[in-house]
Amino acid sequence: MPKLTKKYVDTTRPKDKETVYWDTELKGFGLRVKPSGHKSYILQYRNAEGRSRKYTIGKHGSPWTPEEARRKAKSVLHIVDDGNDPATEKTEARAALTITELADLYIQDGPNYKPDKKDSTWRTDKSNIERHIKPLLGNRTARSLVQADIARFQSDVANGKSAMQLKTKPRGVARVVGGKGSASRSLDVLATMFEFGVRCGYIETNPARGIPKYKTRRIERFLNNAELARLGDVLNEAESAGVNAVPLNVLRMLLLTGARKGEILGLKWNWVDFETGYLNLPDSKTGAKRIPLGAPALQLLSGLAQESAYVFPSTDNKDKHFVGLQKIWDKIRAQAGLNDVRIHDLRHSFASIGVASGHSLYMIGKILGHKQSRTTEIYAHLHDDPLKIVTDHTAQKIADALGLVPLKDTKQEIVQGKTCEKAL
Repeated sequence: MPKLTKKYVDTTRPKDKETVYWDTELKGFGLRVKPSGHKSYILQYRNAEGRSRKYTIGKHGSPWTPEEARRKAKSVLHIVDDGNDPATEKTEARAALTITELADLYIQDGPNYKPDKKDSTWRTDKSNIERHIKPLLGNRTARSLVQADIARFQSDVANGKSAMQLKTKPRGVARVVGGKGSASRSLDVLATMFEFGVRCGYIETNPARGIPKYKTRRIERFLNNAELARLGDVLNEAESAGVNAVPLNVLRMLLLTGARKGEILGLKWNWVDFETGYLNLPDSKTGAKRIPLGAPALQLLSGLAQESAYVFPSTDNKDKHFVGLQKIWDKIRAQAGLNDVRIHDLRHSFASIGVASGHSLYMIGKILGHKQSRTTEIYAHLHDDPLKIVTDHTAQKIADALGLVPLKDTKQEIVQGKTCEKAL
């Protein structure tokens, strides 16, 4: 039997029954391969009483490479030499581990397992843990939970049982209200947290796996031509009245590019390529990203003063980007009669106009930086359906024969190639 290396572990194949491949370098250290293909590192030893014990180190994969697992095995053997029994201690600790303790371990050590997961996503996970998971499940032992408990948890969050007020800053308060959206997101975090626990050997199973989530209604709010014109008028009037032009131009850029709010607020001048007409973002929600710029967006950027590293700097500190966009937007949208429109809906509007103008969902998804095609499919209903085209042509011929006056083409009035440019 050879020494356990990454190459050897990767080439092992599952058999009809559980198989253990023992390492030739460290006695008792082995790779356990189950018929399902699950691979994990184990250590077999005898305790002070002479009883054979088996200690599970962890599942093969980050962070448990053969080298890391071998180092862990050596440290466990040192504990055995001192007369202790790590397997028994681990079993007792696992049985007593609470959800709060598992959650804290997940936030502390989870980034080692998922190094590509963004810091903003970890902050969102922590928020759901502190606001929903800990209040409702924190005192329960992780090992005692079953699927019925997880399903009840999702229902409780949806029904507002985790509702509370949290003090966030000396004068700040966050109101936790629950709802189906929060319940669905919290269930996702809980399932990922349990999966982390299984991989680390803290628990044996993931009781959140397979629990159906609430189906949440996607909010699809797009600005039409008349609304864009009203918004453009209000933005121009605000600038003429002396309102800080920085947030007004941020809103214009959001409409003209379809970018996310954070991508525009944090935009730096050295990421703007005027020659090729792209924003080259080193990082975004989906990683490094290139955003193409239309002529109106390029014209807007070329008219801005480059007095900071940031394209849209803070009023008080040029070394930071602008903050407080929501406050300005609340005033602008109220004046434009668009109180139900969120900042993110400006991104939706860019996409909806592009799709309704006849551009493919694939191309719009590429511009928006969607990794999955289903994300762009919320705009599919805006595109001309081939069946609809046939129906229109057929009905028009019949209408011509009947001598009917054609209806005004309202779609062409709403969608023009330069709608954003004219309105803003």
